[in-house]
Amino acid sequence: MKFNWINREDDTLTKKVCIDLEYRLRPRITKFLLSKYDSDFLIDFSKFYFDVDLKNQWIWISEKTPLDYTERIKEDFDIEINGSHLFSVA
Repeated sequence: MKFNWINREDDTLTKKVCIDLEYRLRPRITKFLLSKYDSDFLIDFSKFYFDVDLKNQWIWISEKTPLDYTERIKEDFDIEINGSHLFSVA
């Protein structure tokens, strides 16, 4: 799983915010992904890419994520991760 930081300032404080946010996001997104796949399906988390907009505080499923992976999670991703029903695939 990889994060692309959008609207990121290149300073020490923003770097700390990104690190803290990533440590909070990873467990939530991992739990969400595991709930979408059967235990028999070997999921490769390295194929998931997420764009994180720091200014607007929103997370999108990146276009770098394979389409079949995106299709499987897009319906519930925003409500589970962003807390809104809006579909947010960048």
